[in-house]
Amino acid sequence: MAILVTGGAGYIGSHTCVELLNAGYEIVVVDNLATSSSESLRRVRELSGKDFKFYQIDLLNREDLEIVFKQNKIEAVIHFAGLKAVGESVRLPLRYYHNNITGTLVLCELMQEYGVKRIVFSSSATVYGISEHVPISEDAPLGATNAYGRTKLMIEEIMQDMYVSDPIWSIAILRYFNPIGAHSSGRIGEDPNGIPNNLMPYITQVAAGGLKELQIYGNDYPTLDGTGVRDYIHVVDLAQGHLKALEKVMSTTGVEAYNLGTGQGYSVVEMVAAFERVTGRRIPYKMTDRRPGDIGICYSNPTKAERELGWIAEKGIDEMCLDAWRWQSNNPHGFQEEDNLLVESNIS
Repeated sequence: MAILVTGGAGYIGSHTCVELLNAGYEIVVVDNLATSSSESLRRVRELSGKDFKFYQIDLLNREDLEIVFKQNKIEAVIHFAGLKAVGESVRLPLRYYHNNITGTLVLCELMQEYGVKRIVFSSSATVYGISEHVPISEDAPLGATNAYGRTKLMIEEIMQDMYVSDPIWSIAILRYFNPIGAHSSGRIGEDPNGIPNNLMPYITQVAAGGLKELQIYGNDYPTLDGTGVRDYIHVVDLAQGHLKALEKVMSTTGVEAYNLGTGQGYSVVEMVAAFERVTGRRIPYKMTDRRPGDIGICYSNPTKAERELGWIAEKGIDEMCLDAWRWQSNNPHGFQEEDNLLVESNIS
């Protein structure tokens, strides 16, 4: 019996695949490689020393996806696949609604048809929208402020309805805060296309000289220094959270949402200062206008995950910055870089 990982070649997916394989799980990976690389999966095999099946399939293609269920005994699903750029979702909402929601519907229909009723869903803290109170608990009001977040919220509601219709379903909804960092080996990490949408790869690319300066979107938020405050979590801690959630859905029924974060908020300026301190690299930056759909302050109350899943984030901000820089240093062109062109990191 295998765990199906959709979007397994992506940033969080690849790290979770390593943790699953190291924990002894058999996995099957599905990814359309639209925003990821098969090289990440080769490196997952390298890091784990284990092989697995990979299908280059788009979830929108029901016939192709059904082949995966026919050819493998799937026990549960971890569902990462989806478009995820907040700014792009504001510009291209129909693309996000079609891809994220329809793809999930196709997946869940096939799961139901083949009797696979255990799923860990990759949601997002964006489902909370503009929260009046921080830290944010799972029972906070929901109301996303952008199309990406609304796709996650709609899928959460779909999964709630699936359970109501059939209480055999076991569903864990994981609301991520802001994943950063990389595997400590420097072999897998965040590899955005073009100018990064997320803060840490933007910082590391400026540090490496690939970008001239960091653009800080908004300095008029109601925060200590005017820049947005977020809850940054190491991607390996996040991956470990998926294993804990998987254990939960394998042994129970029901549907529950869990925050995966540290419970600590850092502003953009504080993150820049932390990165400069631990790496010795200077990060020039320029303040610019807010991005549509962004909010000022967002950090988690993760105590439910600790209480019910036995999970807690263990890695601090220094390790997040160092691991992100190790990945960038060793892979200046991301997964396009050939192994024999890797440069040595200056991190001991």
